[in-house]
Amino acid sequence: MAMDADAMPDKEELPGLGELSRMLQIPCPSGREERMAAHLTARLQQLGAEPRKDNQGNLWVELPGRESGPGVAIASHIDEIAMVVTAIEADGKLRVQRSGGLYPFKLGEGPVVLVGDGQDIPAHLSFGSGHTNDPTDPVAQFNSGSRGITWRDCHLLTGLTPTQLQESGVRVGTCAVPAAGRRGPNLFGPADDPLVSAWLFDNRGGSLTLLQLWCWLRDAGVTPLRRLNLCFLVQEESGLLGAKGWVRRNEVETFVAVDSTPMPRGTDLTLDGRPGTWSRDSQVHFDQGLIGELAAAAGRAGTELQYAVYSAAASDATGVLQVGGAERCATIGYPRENSHGYEVVRWSVFQHLTATLGEWVASY
Repeated sequence: MAMDADAMPDKEELPGLGELSRMLQIPCPSGREERMAAHLTARLQQLGAEPRKDNQGNLWVELPGRESGPGVAIASHIDEIAMVVTAIEADGKLRVQRSGGLYPFKLGEGPVVLVGDGQDIPAHLSFGSGHTNDPTDPVAQFNSGSRGITWRDCHLLTGLTPTQLQESGVRVGTCAVPAAGRRGPNLFGPADDPLVSAWLFDNRGGSLTLLQLWCWLRDAGVTPLRRLNLCFLVQEESGLLGAKGWVRRNEVETFVAVDSTPMPRGTDLTLDGRPGTWSRDSQVHFDQGLIGELAAAAGRAGTELQYAVYSAAASDATGVLQVGGAERCATIGYPRENSHGYEVVRWSVFQHLTATLGEWVASY
């Protein structure tokens, strides 16, 4: 049955949606993940965990294993793509460039927030006036179809002078993200298995899954075979840096990244609630035996995996393989439409993904 606006569930009625809604309100561009880390620390403590943190900003929970030896890591990154200020003009306009894989057409003009050194500063992403026939004007060129809008054609309006911006903690290097009111979540589709859209599930969806996995393991009374680390890692969007640093300092034999599963043209992926796994990405092949273990766990959880091969994607597991940080690596996650934009997922995928990982840990 289709969902009408009056029948839309409350955010707390769908398991985990309230959790996601709260995470969506927290700006966390690469290099400024401290507020998300603080939120997750408090949430994990509420759930009975004792999180640890390193100087790089990575956060993790360790569950002792029944046997000694190198452990297992299941990881989500906590940063998001953003804009970064490259210049401050005399009138207070800010020039910006992308941080991670963000492009202007994904955003359009609208309110953003600058994550300043002391406070958040409202601003507005602008492309300029469309009322022009000047053939040299970028907007006129866009309107004619001759080219797209690029970051050099964009600026942020702040209403503040350079001095006021400096006093507010805004400088070259400050990041900006869409304002909280633009982020969602939004529900649509069938009432019994809705689709949900939001500005960037990537990778709040992975962090949500790890929180749910902690509860799944706790409630099931599972003690893993080997030491298990549930990791919330920084700066994935700027070079997979958190994962690379964490595995250098923490010995693990197996590393599983929980991330989105993009749906570019040509894949067989669908938004039907089944988790997705990456067989190969733009740089590495993942461990096919480990993928088989995850597929078997999905079957025990009452679902099955979808499979993808990518030519333009990488995950924290990619970085771990690159630095030799684990012998076996895989990436598993939630299929999402509109990657790096207003992303859409089937909400039931998180239940299936959590149960799959739980069954895998229980049988590992």
